Amino acid sequence: MEWEWLSEFLKGMVKPAAATAVVLLAAVLSYFQKLKLEGEMVYAIVRAFIQLSVIGFVLRFIFNQNNVIWILLAYLFMVSVAGYTAGQRAKHVPHGKYIAGASIMVGTSITMLLLVLLKVFPFTPQYIIPVAGMMVGNAMTVTGVTMKRLRDDIRTQMNLVETALALGATPRQATLQQVKRSLVIAMSPVIDNTKTVGLISLPGAMTGLIMGGASPVEAIQLQMVVMNMLIGASTMSSIMSTYFCWPNFFTKAYQLETKVFLTE
Repeated sequence: MEWEWLSEFLKGMVKPAAATAVVLLAAVLSYFQKLKLEGEMVYAIVRAFIQLSVIGFVLRFIFNQNNVIWILLAYLFMVSVAGYTAGQRAKHVPHGKYIAGASIMVGTSITMLLLVLLKVFPFTPQYIIPVAGMMVGNAMTVTGVTMKRLRDDIRTQMNLVETALALGATPRQATLQQVKRSLVIAMSPVIDNTKTVGLISLPGAMTGLIMGGASPVEAIQLQMVVMNMLIGASTMSSIMSTYFCWPNFFTKAYQLETKVFLTE
């Protein structure tokens, strides 16, 4: 009886294991095309199997506990991983991992709080953890792009920024155009995806509900909520990242911290 869970788990893994056939096909194509990606493909899929299996058991434990502390710990873990990943993308930004993590936490926590207060979602692990995961993942991508683009734009336009500072502009005023450009570039994919949702592809949350037997109308209603929260969380997180970046880009005397912009 105590090993019944393992038997059920192994039975459920038959279809995922069968689906690896398409990965093996991709690996074969990579080999014959001499792309040398087959090793990474196999590693990625094995790692995904392990990670998803572990997280499945962890989530089942958390759902059974139904405790606020476990919900918060799961959320903080997701934010930590997302901050580290986004910081890796913007590796030339000083303290990039902490900036990304703080930005993602601010944007996603405010969005989640509003959704709970408006009674869009109940504060239960079955709702909060999946919803937080979607928001954190999206905010991670947008924040990483924003930070990297902002630093790169300032680097390529250092003369313009330094001229503006010499004329009495504040760091915010001197980099206003670079900030706008980085935010627009980072947010454009999210907005474009929202514009075309349902026309080109069915999003994951909606597809999951439909495949699980839910009404397509209910799935659409949930997807509307998801798209709204993704835009809100991503916008707030990306904007906050620009504010958190400024102290690392300028000295206390309102001069560019040139060592930050030396490497490409």
